[in-house]
Amino acid sequence: MSLTAYDLTGRSAFVTGAAGGIGRACAVLLAAAGATVHCADLDETGLLETRELITGAGGAARIHVLDVTDRGRVGAAVAAAGDLDILAAVAGIMHTSTVLETSDEDLDRVLAVNFKGVLYACQEVARSLIARGAPGSLITMASGAVDSAGPGLLCYSAAKAAVVQLTKTLATELGPHAIRVNAVAPGWIRTPMTARHDADRQHRVEATMARISPLGRVGEPEDVAHTVLHLASDASAFMTGQILRPNGGAAMPW
Repeated sequence: MSLTAYDLTGRSAFVTGAAGGIGRACAVLLAAAGATVHCADLDETGLLETRELITGAGGAARIHVLDVTDRGRVGAAVAAAGDLDILAAVAGIMHTSTVLETSDEDLDRVLAVNFKGVLYACQEVARSLIARGAPGSLITMASGAVDSAGPGLLCYSAAKAAVVQLTKTLATELGPHAIRVNAVAPGWIRTPMTARHDADRQHRVEATMARISPLGRVGEPEDVAHTVLHLASDASAFMTGQILRPNGGAAMPW
């Protein structure tokens, strides 16, 4: 095994949530490793910025303005992307409410983006790979919320737990086709999604999360992107159905 196992030259990746945060970091790193990256998100301005980061560094990128909750549009975007080898289904939203305050609308909206959006992307890319008889790597985005309970996170943690089960089930079904399926469950990562408070409160929240980690810090999007690169590459050729946790040691499940 050599570092060439991480070389993605000649491969094509589809990344949802690529307009910012973890999705952008994944798109940029996969492109740096040699992949042509199809960047998908609702935020066209953010997508254009991501594409500029990639092409400005000599990489190849295409953009797809996409609502991941629309199955038909996901299918059309995947078809337009052509022959894909890698999926990183990163798009997600955060919602906070107690169990007793959670409405149908809240639950449906979070499940639609955080679970169904991942499901649709996995289905479409997997069908394309099977039709071509090609191996591939599907990477889903779970969360450290699947390993611990926290007040106000029912919608988010339930959707991410569903992503974990989707990942494991799909890995058993796609293994015979040489398609690997793995999930990433990050801890607290400094992204626009986690920056939900005013500056003082945000500082206190991050300080608390840093104390939970044996490493004494919160994560950055690049910490997650390197895990995604590992799963996308041949370096993880014998890995499927797994949940990798770039969380600074904040959770250490068996």
